[in-house]
Amino acid sequence: MRYDIILSGVGGQGVLSLAAIIAMGAMKEGLKVRQSEVHGMAQRGGAVLSHLRLSAQTIPGDLIGEGKASMILSMEPLESLRYLSYLSKEGILVASKDPVRNIPDYPELEDIYGEIRKLSRFTLIGAVSRARQAGSPRGTNMVMVGAAAAELPIKVETLESAIEELFAVKGKEIVENNIKAFRAGMEAAAGGEAD
Repeated sequence: MRYDIILSGVGGQGVLSLAAIIAMGAMKEGLKVRQSEVHGMAQRGGAVLSHLRLSAQTIPGDLIGEGKASMILSMEPLESLRYLSYLSKEGILVASKDPVRNIPDYPELEDIYGEIRKLSRFTLIGAVSRARQAGSPRGTNMVMVGAAAAELPIKVETLESAIEELFAVKGKEIVENNIKAFRAGMEAAAGGEAD
């Protein structure tokens, strides 16, 4: 078993926390994990990309080749399109509908959504509104982990355990809010597309 994920977004969205939860969950289930990260401009708003590779066997390298990713998991819709060449024919794109307009000529949202909808497998959700509804306005990244959960080779309870472990130092309320955000993402993803 091998499962390769491209994670993308912009600085400040919690892409690396998202990667940490998935990696921690995979390790809890005995999978091997390799990860590579690229931080854009080291500031809020710069592109962030992470290659996350999960496998039952030894993983030869950190980077995922073009056309090989099982999933693109993106916190930002335009950023999800940037890495489509990495997605395998059987792969799925899981993206937030919520834009971060960090460039002056940001395309029309409906044009971006239209490109995503051309894919044979996608999940497109309003992660920011789901996080707010769950009582965790800063938990959009946990909503996105939840949105991806049904596709990941990791049990839901293991991912929840990883969330508890990662956020335990911030207190019980933060843990509970992040679990609620995670579950809100799972619920939103069940329909394939949700606001």
